[in-house]
Amino acid sequence: MTTRRSAQGRTRSAALLIASILLIIGLIAWIAVARQNGAPDDFTGDGNGVEQVVEIKEGSTISALGPELVERGVVASDGAFQTAAANNPESDNIHPGFYRLQGEMSAEAAVAALVDPDKMVTPLKVYGGATLMDINVLGGQTRYGILSMIQDVTCGGDNMNGCVDIEQLNKVAANADAASLGVPEWALETVNARQGDAKRLEGLIAPGDYIINPQASAEEIITDLVTRSAKLYNDSGIVDRAQAIGLTPYELLVAASLVEREAPAGEFDKVARVILNRLDEPMRLQFDSTVNYDLPSVEVATTDADRGRVTPWNTYAMDGLPQTPISSPSMEAIEAMENPAEGNWLFFVTVDKDGTTVFNDTLEEHFADTERSIQNGVLDSQR
Repeated sequence: MTTRRSAQGRTRSAALLIASILLIIGLIAWIAVARQNGAPDDFTGDGNGVEQVVEIKEGSTISALGPELVERGVVASDGAFQTAAANNPESDNIHPGFYRLQGEMSAEAAVAALVDPDKMVTPLKVYGGATLMDINVLGGQTRYGILSMIQDVTCGGDNMNGCVDIEQLNKVAANADAASLGVPEWALETVNARQGDAKRLEGLIAPGDYIINPQASAEEIITDLVTRSAKLYNDSGIVDRAQAIGLTPYELLVAASLVEREAPAGEFDKVARVILNRLDEPMRLQFDSTVNYDLPSVEVATTDADRGRVTPWNTYAMDGLPQTPISSPSMEAIEAMENPAEGNWLFFVTVDKDGTTVFNDTLEEHFADTERSIQNGVLDSQR
């Protein structure tokens, strides 16, 4: 009896063990099936604090980003991301550009960030008349230059360690190979001659809105901006248009930058005519904007001492055009140089604070209008 009972116990134990193993295997199989048939993997929350900049390309969709976001660890699975995109009614209203996300975001949070304008990297906005360097206006606010604006764009997120700063941008602008930066062939000789000076790229970044990658290097960013601008200028027919008015393409760019800095709205073509008339005389341009270009602080009026300084730009102390542009000229300013107004003017001055500008043929008339400008406080100096 004892032997029989022991054998029966062993049989029951073995059966129990086999049943337990089968139960575990079944449970594992059920979990696997449930995962396949149920919700895909997903992170929780708004991210781990590590910034990830992603790009939505022109003509692309949110859905197309899924595999990249999984590979970079932004979302846990493409399935969860596609579901979240399908459930967000704003996902079809995306805009191309760069967006600041984080690692390990829930799919819902990642999609919400991609449709949130506040998460989009602010485009670089270069306005007509912008300069590479900051301008300190006496009695006013600093006008930030293009290099400072690039720094603001790249350093606008949470991850400040990898952003591009002014020092890096200045170094590239001054010393990088000009051809590699995308400088157009017609500007290479002058730009190469000014190696070591960041201002050699003045005027070669055209006005416009630029979507730039904030995680790109200083050289990559400047190359992108200069290359795109060169294409814009070349596509405008600048070479043939310059020849039609007796200037080189680079001289046309320089002259247009003067129009941009000197002329009030609506008077671009008249200032262009004054420039061409003076060059034809020949007669020094004597523009205060060219005096101010190299000064640490500026105002409308300039001093005798400032006008006497010999610089590559001061047209009171040199014949002809400045050696480089003094700003980024708009297409409006370029077209004004190509199509100047008809007139014999050699002088112009703004005579009141409403911006009224008077054009004259003679020095006597110009002196009289300059006196009006002084009396109206336009040419008051704070120096």
